[in-house]
This record gives sequence, C-alpha cells and structure tokens, in this order.
Amino acid sequence: MGKKKHSKNPGVIKPFEVVKILRKSEKPLSGGEIQKRLGLTKRHRKFVKELLVALVDEGKIVKAGSAYGLLEKMNMITGKLQVQRSGAAFVLPDEKGRKDIFIRPKSMNEAWHGDRVSVAILSANSGGKNPEGRVLSVLERGKQVFPVRVVRATGATALLCNPTDPKLNFGIVVEPSEAVKSPSLASAKLEKSVLNKAGVDSTVASSKEQSFDYSKVSRGDILLVAPGERIHANLWKGKILKYLGREDDVLVQEAIVKANNGVPTEFPEKALEQAGSLPDRPSEEDFKSREDMREIQFVTIDGATAKDFDDAIHVETTAKGYRLRVAIADVSHYVAMNSPMDREAGKRANSYYFPKSVEPMFPEALSNGLCSLNPNVERLAMNATIEFDKNGVPLSSKFASVVIRSHARLTYNQVYKAIIQGDEEERAKISDVVPMLEVAEKLALQINARRKERGSLDFDLPEPEILFNLQGETVDICPRVRNFAHQIIEEFMIAANEAVAEFLTAREMPCLYRVHPGPDPQKLTNFFKVLKKMGVANDIPDPITPQSLQKVLQSADGADQEFLVSRMLIRSMKQAKYEPGNEGHFGLASDCYCHFTSPIRRYADLAVHRSLKVALGDQHQPMHAQKQLTGLGSHLSARERVAMEAEREILKRLTIIFLKDKVGEQFTGIISSMAEFGFWVEFQEVMAEGMIRLASLSDDYYTFWADRQMIVGERSGKAFRLGQKVIVKLDSVSLELLEANLSIVEGGENFKKFV
Repeated sequence: MGKKKHSKNPGVIKPFEVVKILRKSEKPLSGGEIQKRLGLTKRHRKFVKELLVALVDEGKIVKAGSAYGLLEKMNMITGKLQVQRSGAAFVLPDEKGRKDIFIRPKSMNEAWHGDRVSVAILSANSGGKNPEGRVLSVLERGKQVFPVRVVRATGATALLCNPTDPKLNFGIVVEPSEAVKSPSLASAKLEKSVLNKAGVDSTVASSKEQSFDYSKVSRGDILLVAPGERIHANLWKGKILKYLGREDDVLVQEAIVKANNGVPTEFPEKALEQAGSLPDRPSEEDFKSREDMREIQFVTIDGATAKDFDDAIHVETTAKGYRLRVAIADVSHYVAMNSPMDREAGKRANSYYFPKSVEPMFPEALSNGLCSLNPNVERLAMNATIEFDKNGVPLSSKFASVVIRSHARLTYNQVYKAIIQGDEEERAKISDVVPMLEVAEKLALQINARRKERGSLDFDLPEPEILFNLQGETVDICPRVRNFAHQIIEEFMIAANEAVAEFLTAREMPCLYRVHPGPDPQKLTNFFKVLKKMGVANDIPDPITPQSLQKVLQSADGADQEFLVSRMLIRSMKQAKYEPGNEGHFGLASDCYCHFTSPIRRYADLAVHRSLKVALGDQHQPMHAQKQLTGLGSHLSARERVAMEAEREILKRLTIIFLKDKVGEQFTGIISSMAEFGFWVEFQEVMAEGMIRLASLSDDYYTFWADRQMIVGERSGKAFRLGQKVIVKLDSVSLELLEANLSIVEGGENFKKFV
C-alpha cells in the first residue's frame, strides 16, 4: 500500500503558479483541473475559486464557460473602442460581419475612447446579445493630443485638468514649468503631422503665446496637452502644448471640437506649395479644348456668408419644355490624382463647417479662389445639360468640359424676395437675371412635384442657426430660415446628380454611388408602434415604400410633433453611404444616384468628376479603379460621420453656454426621446434641449415602457409620452458633461396632460 498523498499548504501557493500552469497547458483548464495540477484536494476548492476569481478580476486570466485560460491564448480580435456616456463601451471589430463586443468599465485596461485595441472574448453572444470582452492592449491611441479644462489651479505648481471630451473619463496633471515654450514642438517630440491629424494648429505661436505665463492659468481655462505616463488608476501626467483660452469663448469651443473629433486645421507644406504654384485665374490655353459658355447667363445662389461656390445654374424654355444647365467647378483640372493636394483632400474627405470658421478640403487659394465660381471671372467647369418636358420629366442629358462666367452672385434671400415674393426693389437690383430665374422657379416646381409623386421623402427638420452679437457672444439659437429659393437649387442639384449617375452606369464606368438602403425592419416596426400611440398612424404599411412613408410624414403636417415624426423616421432608417455598387437611394426614391455637384467640399464628387471625364473621352485623366472605390467609399462615409458629430458637438457646447444665464427660467417643450434613466425635452422658445432624470421625479417611482415609449408612475399611473407637450424649469447646465438638467413644473395644463 503506497503512501497517502498530502496536498500543499494552500497559503504557500501564489497566483503566478496558476498562470504558469495555464501557460504550459495546451488548452483552457477547469477549476478542478487547475486544483489537481496544483496538488490540492477537494477541500481546497474554495481557496482555488477565490484565487481564480482574483486573477480574472486583475485581467491576468479569462474565464470561458467553466474553463480558464490565458488572455494571449484566448480568442482575440482587434477593433476601435467606443465609450458610452454610462462608462461602458463597445469594440467595433476591424473584421466586417462581427458583432460589436461589449466592454465593462473594469475591463478597459487603460484604453480610451477612440483607441484601436486588441480584445479577448470572455463570453460568446447568446440570445442576440453582444459578446463580452476584455481589452488586452492598446494598439494605437485614438488621441495623442487633446484639449483639457483646468479644474484646479495651484499657482506655478501642478494643474489638475479633465479632458473636454466627456467620454475621456480621467484626470490629467500638468506642470506649468514643463510647458512647451514654442509650438514648433521640437521640444515636445511630437510630429507636426500628429497634431494635424488631431485637428490642432501646430504653427509657431505668436510671441505673446510663447511667453504666456502659465502660473496665471485659472479654473475654466482650456489647454492643449500631450498625455504622458499613467501615475494613478485614473490619473495621467501630461505636457502643456498651448494655451487655447477661456472656455466660454466661441472660437475656443470650436478649437475643442476640432481637436476632439480629429478635424485637421492646417495643410501639409507640400499641399500648400502645390496650391501656391497654381495661377490666379485660368489661361486662354485652358479654354482651347472646352465648350465656351461664357455668354450664357449662369448665376450662383448660396447663403449670404458663403465663399466657396461649387455650382452655377441656368434655365431656359424650349419647344419641348425646359433646358437646365448645371455648371460645377472643375477641380480635377487643377488637382491631379495622388498629388499632395489630392492626398490631403482624400484624407479630409470633406470640408468642415463651424459657426465661426471653416476647415476646407482644399487650401483657400482653390476653395475660395481659382476653383470657386466667383462672379464676372472666367472659370473652368464640368457642365450637365438636361432637357425636360413641360411636366419636369427629364428627356435627355449631355455633359461637357466648359468655360463659364457667372453673371451674378445671388443669395437665397435675394431670390426669394425677388422671384417668390415679387419684391419690386429686389427685382430691380437683379433685373438682368429675373426672367431666367422665373423660368427656373417654374422648372423647380415641376421637378419637385415629380419627385413627390415617386415618393421622395422630404424631412421637415428645422436646422439650428446660431446668432452672435458684435462681441461674438451667442444671443439666440433659432431655426434656420428656408424658402423655395433653397428648394430651386436642391432640385437642380438632385437632377444633375441623377443624370451623371445614369450616364456613368449606362457606360459601365466606375462610379462612387451615393447609396441609401431601405429602413431597418425592427426599428421601423418600433417607429410605427410609437406613432400609433401618438395617434399619427395606424399599422405598418405593407409593402414599405418611399410613397407609404411619405404619407406618414404628410399626416403629421402642422402638428406640434411634426419635427419629431420626421426625426424618428430618420432614426429608423439606415445611414446613407458611398459605395461602388448601385443600390439606389431610398430617401430620394432614386434608382441611380451619386454626388457630382460639390467637388470643392466633398471628395466623393471629385472621384465622380474623374470618372465622368474618362467617360467623355479624356485620355489623360486618371480615375479611381473599381477595386479602389470600396475602400475609398468606406473612408469617405466614416469622415462624413465625423463632420456630422463635430457639427452636433459644437451646437451642444454653444447651447450650454447660451443657457448658462437662463438657469431658473421656465420653457415649454416637447418630449423628444426617452431612455431608462430619463427623457429629453426640446424647447419651443429656443432651439435647445434638456433632460429630466427619473431620479429627479420625487412624487412616484417611474418605469420606462420601451415598447410604448412611455414613462409611467408605479403608484399614480402618471405617464410621460413621446411627443407630449410639457412645461419645464432649467435647473442647471454643465459644460463638462454637455448636459442641461430640467425639472417638471407641476400644476395647470402641464399636469393634466400627464394622465
């Protein structure tokens, strides 16, 4: 009979021994197998379990089902980390087709919002839920430079700061004595290109900035920093690169948004050199191979502050109906493929517009000068001539490289007053082009009626316009004025875009289409459930067509909830994108669509111009090959979303600043969206919104009924519904969290509407 086997004293076993066993193993091991290999008996099961749980919490091993394994040996993928306001996050996998991976705050492992990371799968998805994972390592920082807000200043010593992006939830400690003296950045060991990618102006600062006394920095000042090493669980060291200014300054807020979203703010030297080498105006040599349209009465119609004019239009009557000419700036004539300007424009993908500034896709020498269709000067253009019948139905189209001269730089308000309202004083000012514009109005009305017949969706969503006083302070946020002059240009641009897409498709030329897929079925079902509760619509139409959805929008005309119905329908639809395969544009009810009319501010249009030139027989014009367009389309679609996010963020920031001195005031609003923790209310007096948290409702315990989009009191039955009108009080605003917090004003009509 052999000796009885005794287990080791559990107190002697260290965590590294478990890691060592798993490293030697060819597969993950169960708790029992690890226990046996440690030489322990069943009576030590609790100790082993506690040891394993601690190692999992520390991120050193992973539990997969009932087995444990090393992170580096487990299923691992890479992707981009997107942090939610709640603190939880998702990794968007690089590999297409994979589900997003849910990451708990404790599983971030020093990763930040926007980082590219490697992640281990902890549990497979089940029941339609996302798989859960743990970040293994940061492969690439999404932000290498970012703005911070000073939250505590202690004179000449350390400053405690927080990133201005609420999704970066950690602290930064900087020391004024270590600030970079000149943003030439040699001492900061940061490449100029890194700052450019981060949306930061890296030019050498003025002597005033270089000698800035950082000991005078106070709470609320905004600094630009480069993060360094981690010094505590949620605290990092950083180096000051630049003083940006006070946080209530509009231009400082714009600088913050550009940095937060990676909007580039300066051009590489080679791109500027290329722009500088171009002439101030086209030469006679440029005109030789082009159709001369200088005598045709083209005009541009844009906003009052616009400086980059992509398009000019001319309309005339014919025996059959109408002839529309749409001349678009010929950017490709000056910007060769793969040249420095082209590479930079491709990276930017589009121009970025802010209330006080613009970050153009091309240097201003082109965007506002040589390529812009400015009045009374010769400009090179690509022209689309479309023949229509008397009902606005297109009959034929042709395209050509042309030279034009814009006969007038008009604004939307000018055209509206002169043509739509018949203002005699305004008509006299632009008398030379009034007859042509009257024909343009008639054609636009015909085209618009035809689009509505086929089911094109016109969302009536008011766009906010920020109004400033002479000191640059926000004095109002109101709906941007739109009139039929805007519609005239929109109809003509849509017509030109369709004509070019159809032309390229018929000739089997590579084309970067503007694709808008149909609505998401589940989201659309939820949308109609909500509409039914609001009394706007009944059952979901079958089949789903643009025409059937158009009727839903029309049913909400004139109601308080009109904008809300449009917005909810947009949210139920998929995002438009750029792709080399033609899948049609659902929102416009168009079978074939691309972007052609804005090559100064959208790179997709420039790619289409190059294909069009080749299709017209230009043997010297290179174009993007079909296989290149897939990657290009994905990149341009992603950058378009960045521009949209930047636009939303600056609006939110300036709204918070505008509301600061209105805390305590009451507003009338519409409940615009709901979540488990509260609901948002959009004000009717000003284009702003705030949130009412359920935790602030003290008269009852409230529950969110997601399927009915209602928040209901458990005891009282009091209900808050989507689209309901309420009276609220502005309790507080936070620029740090980008939040406006509201409370319900009880009593009166407001109270009756809850029941």
